[in-house]
Amino acid sequence: MHSTPKQNEFFHRPALLEECLTALALQPGAIVVDGTVGGGGHAAAILERTAPDGRLIGLDLDGEAIRESQQRLESFGDRVTLIQESFRNLDAVLAHLEIPEVDAVLLDLGVSSHQLDSPTRGFRFSSETAADTPLDMRMDQRSGTTAADLLRRASPEQLENWFSDYADLPGARKLARLIVAARRRAPLRTAADLRAVIADARIGRGRRHDPATLVFQALRVAVNDEANALSEGLEAAIESLRVGGQLVVLSYHSGEDRVVKHRMRDAARGCTCPPRTPVCICGGKVRLRVITRRPIPAGDAELRENPRARSARLRVAERVAEAS
Repeated sequence: MHSTPKQNEFFHRPALLEECLTALALQPGAIVVDGTVGGGGHAAAILERTAPDGRLIGLDLDGEAIRESQQRLESFGDRVTLIQESFRNLDAVLAHLEIPEVDAVLLDLGVSSHQLDSPTRGFRFSSETAADTPLDMRMDQRSGTTAADLLRRASPEQLENWFSDYADLPGARKLARLIVAARRRAPLRTAADLRAVIADARIGRGRRHDPATLVFQALRVAVNDEANALSEGLEAAIESLRVGGQLVVLSYHSGEDRVVKHRMRDAARGCTCPPRTPVCICGGKVRLRVITRRPIPAGDAELRENPRARSARLRVAERVAEAS
């Protein structure tokens, strides 16, 4: 048995933990990829379920997450390999480690509690700390482009597309125009600067949640190229799985969930040619069996303990043999 991790600044309750563990279909000796290892909450439980000789490959773009996971998972010894890397490059990572296939892949998308709660990282939009929160939002702080950079140079059309595509934001065009007008007067450097423009745009009035939620979400996705990373990462995950292996994905907003749903659906039906195409020309093959026709949400008991799980949606698919 391993001791309960200390409640340090990075620790957070992993969402839908038992549901994820069940979906992963873990067995002793399994090789599992946690593509977004975060603070190591899911990873620790996976390692316990795959004892005594299961192996976990943990990836994360956030260097702070890797350092925290190293500390939290230290007692599991050489059963753990942690790498600061995007899951979009999972195929290259496994090739470097000389691992031809894995038994399961878990992707817990979105932003961690630590990132949300740390004003210096720029993900936080709370009005109480907005003046001290730089518009950063980089998952990987080794990269150069921040949210402030994007807000300074993006065209009105780019801004509108991000707000529409990545957050389904009502009033996306109006907000984009006002951001361009505001930056002519002064650069947008802090969360308070951006919140002031959001207030002027009067978008999201009457919503249950702060309208800044969707705006910051869209910018975070753009800064970290999350949409492309997710598409590439799902493909890499599917290709890395052995036949019978499990793909388990937790998403936290509708845009993410749509991408996951459609990619699983396409991999489950194989051919993606238009319906009236007489002969398949795409060459697609059936590679997955979708297990969750509808996403699994957090239950009432979990929501009472962890309100941040309210938007979590779990989808599961199984790798199948490709027909010749």
